[in-house]
Amino acid sequence: MALIIQKYGGTSVGNIEKIKSVAERVIESCERGNRLLVVLSAMAGQTDNLIRLSKEITETPDPRELDVLMATGEQISVSLFAMTVKSMGYDCRSILGFQAAIHTDQIYGKARIRKIDADRLLKELDERRVVAVAGFQGIDENRNITTLGRGGSDTTAVALAAALKADLCEIFTDVGGVFSADPNICTHARKLERISYEEMLELASLGAKVLDIRSVEFAKKFNVSIHVRSSFTKNEGTMVVAENKEMEKVLVSGVVFDKNQARITMIKVPDRPGIAFKIFDPVSKARIVVDMIIQNTSAEGLTDLTFTVSKTDFQENIKLVRRIAKEIGAEKVLGDQDIAKVSIVGLGMRNHAGVATKMFEALSKENINICMISTSEIKISCIIEEKYTELAVRAIHEAFGLGNEKEKD
Repeated sequence: MALIIQKYGGTSVGNIEKIKSVAERVIESCERGNRLLVVLSAMAGQTDNLIRLSKEITETPDPRELDVLMATGEQISVSLFAMTVKSMGYDCRSILGFQAAIHTDQIYGKARIRKIDADRLLKELDERRVVAVAGFQGIDENRNITTLGRGGSDTTAVALAAALKADLCEIFTDVGGVFSADPNICTHARKLERISYEEMLELASLGAKVLDIRSVEFAKKFNVSIHVRSSFTKNEGTMVVAENKEMEKVLVSGVVFDKNQARITMIKVPDRPGIAFKIFDPVSKARIVVDMIIQNTSAEGLTDLTFTVSKTDFQENIKLVRRIAKEIGAEKVLGDQDIAKVSIVGLGMRNHAGVATKMFEALSKENINICMISTSEIKISCIIEEKYTELAVRAIHEAFGLGNEKEKD
């Protein structure tokens, strides 16, 4: 008797008919002899509606109270789902984050899971119930409700799979799996049968929306197999698993892009020990994540420093950096939000030369200028003008022959 964790996103439970469809799918799995714990997101659009409500009161809602409000979206989903399953003749119980004993830190809106006490959930499962757990939420050490941020339901599902030692974690979404590129841009993008944790971590960090990066981190740490699949078909999806030697034979697995990028450049920064710390320490304390960093060669004791952040952090960050620039004696600060990051990911890069050259050639043929470059063992990223994003993705996808057979014909 397998224990399966299934997670359904907001589009999968967007209305009552879709909730009924999910319930039927869950019951079908139960009838095959499986034990089911189901993690649900808020219904599509619900989270944004709650944010809008809060903004009607104040532009800066209290973080604690905002988390209390945001957690109600998943509460609606699990209660409606439990009612639906019961109406179909199966026992089901809805469990909220605090009832599931999902313990987090105290960072409202971006809480991280510290531990899960699985006793109650195991008891509910042992009593042959379908258990519906509200995703995206937990409780801190002072018993305050916390939320995990966007994509937090993925993290909830994988963390529960690890805590319960589940046989499989299925992430149901509105796409059929992990593709070699966004199918909306590359119509012949190929669905991958398997992908390693390392590659999926890179893809998630670089802009792929299929899985939340923290869920993949949990999966890798606790060796949880994830099956990413569509909630609207019965087709097999993509397995996210530990790396094996066969995976290294594939040079590039996918092309991904991220338009949520902004660039900040500090001009004529004093080039002396400790300056980088003085710049980035206040930025990190403001909980702003810095991505790519480039420093030019020093000339006459001065240098230029460029780095990227998310567009959502841009306004806060550029104000902070302008203040820092005055303190350290930099000449000025420039900002640019009209950029995007295009990246390739693949385990095969470790053992093959010329991968970067092929990517640069593909961009060159389309007359696309590269503003910044960043590499790791299994990824290469380029910052380009945002208006060329889709063209760049298609060009790189074709250059590496990543499409299905139709595209190759």
